[in-house]
Amino acid sequence: MTSEDFVRKFLGLFTDAAFNDESVRLLAGIADTSKDGLISFAEFQAFEGLLCTPDALYKTAFQLFDRQGNGTVSYDNFAEIVQKTELHSKLPFRLDSPFIKRYFGEKKQRLINYAEFTQLLHDFHEEYAMEAFRTKDPAGSGYISPLDFHDIMVNVKRHLLTADVKDNLVAITEGHKVSFPYFMAFTSLLNNMELIKRIYLHATQGNRTEPVTKDELLYAAQTMSQITPLEIDILFQLTGALHHTGRVVYSDLNNIAPEHYTKHITTRLAEIRAVESPADRSAFIQILESTYRFTLGSMAGAVGATVVYPIDLVKTRMQNQRTGSYIGEVAYRNSWDCFKKVIRHEGFLGLYRGLLPQLMGVAPEKAIKLTVNDLVRDKLSDKQGTIPVWSEVLAGGCAGASQVVFTNPLEIVKIRLQVAGEIAGGAKVRALAVVRDLGLFGLYKGARACLLRDVPFSAIYFPTYAHTKALFADEDGYNHPLTLLAAGAIAGVPAASMVTPADVIKTRLQVVARTGQTTYTGVWDATKKIMAEEGPRAFWKGTAARVFRSSPQFGVTLVTYELLQRLFYVDFGGSHPTGSEVHKSKSIDTLNDIRLNADHIGGYRAAVPLLNGIESKFGLFLPRFQSRHQQHTIESSSTGSKKTS
Repeated sequence: MTSEDFVRKFLGLFTDAAFNDESVRLLAGIADTSKDGLISFAEFQAFEGLLCTPDALYKTAFQLFDRQGNGTVSYDNFAEIVQKTELHSKLPFRLDSPFIKRYFGEKKQRLINYAEFTQLLHDFHEEYAMEAFRTKDPAGSGYISPLDFHDIMVNVKRHLLTADVKDNLVAITEGHKVSFPYFMAFTSLLNNMELIKRIYLHATQGNRTEPVTKDELLYAAQTMSQITPLEIDILFQLTGALHHTGRVVYSDLNNIAPEHYTKHITTRLAEIRAVESPADRSAFIQILESTYRFTLGSMAGAVGATVVYPIDLVKTRMQNQRTGSYIGEVAYRNSWDCFKKVIRHEGFLGLYRGLLPQLMGVAPEKAIKLTVNDLVRDKLSDKQGTIPVWSEVLAGGCAGASQVVFTNPLEIVKIRLQVAGEIAGGAKVRALAVVRDLGLFGLYKGARACLLRDVPFSAIYFPTYAHTKALFADEDGYNHPLTLLAAGAIAGVPAASMVTPADVIKTRLQVVARTGQTTYTGVWDATKKIMAEEGPRAFWKGTAARVFRSSPQFGVTLVTYELLQRLFYVDFGGSHPTGSEVHKSKSIDTLNDIRLNADHIGGYRAAVPLLNGIESKFGLFLPRFQSRHQQHTIESSSTGSKKTS
């Protein structure tokens, strides 16, 4: 391959017609270890192996500077590359400075090996910043103007600046001159943002949405690093300029820290952008977003209900078992006994008696619950995506209330079908017959008890799930499907158990009382009669079965819901489930947008990110376009060719 073949055609970089030919040759020289201007297949393979090494970024940069391919970097090699960077053309670096002589010797004849080069590259940009400060402060006062500060940061440290930080560089100085200590603390802060994120997570015990004060962050910093109070002050000045809250959350740190690329952990089967930016969200787009969530919620609800339906049937029969009547005997000693007897007398399919109406109702029921919870959370979240606990509880409560319109008819039909099998030789009961018998208003019998159960359940469940999921996320904020399942199951334990009394009352109101059994006229009447006849323990009947049903059901439902959103990703410009991606840094000026190329396999899948990393990590921006000298040379050559012909 030629340099153009490798860089432009294979890697897909420098695709503009007026590309900088010299920059392309320099980048191709990383793989061209023989330095003959051509990349052989053996060199192509060797570079693929280098891309797979743990320190590939530093090794790639080293091969950029190793112009002779002999495993060392000379002063001439280093000076050649530095002088061709965009930064040197704007703020020239003194290549005869004491810093250079300390590394290459007084006569600049010392050769730098790979290990020493990594330290040289690290120290070089810090020295560059100090050199730029000295250039802007010729009198040696120790101060530079806000505009000079802006100029240095944009030129020397642009690879560390996000758009928000860049726009507020002058604002955070408040018009005052910038001292050298402030300048050094600012650059140190930008270099250590990943450490700052770890300090924040240490202060919040892993919670990414909890606001942290300056004192709390200072205390956490003292216990685990050498971040200075001045750096913390600057951090809060930056976040204050952006959001004016006086506290920081993890999303603030992501706004300050640069982002290189986003690694999608879950492969997407479909990816659609409905809007270019959140500002383009119209009412129609928001309706489409709710429809999208409703559809995925329906599918997730059906999967969750099917998985745990046998447990739900056992729970219902246990709750309907009464001891206050003259019959005086019980059909089932415990949940396990009930499970065995259903299989013995009704067969395995008896465990799924009433499943069809359950699936017909559970789809809209779970869908409306998930959709309303997401919708209310979106409305109550601030611009940074954070939401207070009371808002999470309110969103969950709204979700629980909204589902009752679907839940109550579903529950009453399901319950009557589930208990029908208890009567040996009884007539077969069908769902349509139950609906005709009850009528429209009868389908909402026990609705108040249903509200008493579903509103607190959701108010407990959704906030608990959100916080448990955040605790289970890895250090990059990603949730593996198993952690989603665990978070959903754990959140279901307190939610399901604490609302069991309301569920018992609802069940008693909705089943048909047999001869000799107590009948109830309403919630309060049922509460008094159950207490009088069976005691307080009766309100907790079926708690274990309810927990064992609700906990895994919601775990399966939530993990299915979030995985469907990952697999069939549609960007409506609103919020997305947290923990579905790993966010890495993204520089302001990169060689090219990072796109997956079908030809890039093995180590070459990392080639473009690593070549971008040479710029974004080390600030070694190479010119992308032809210089005026190059254009003049090309034009002259073209004119000469025409004259000859």
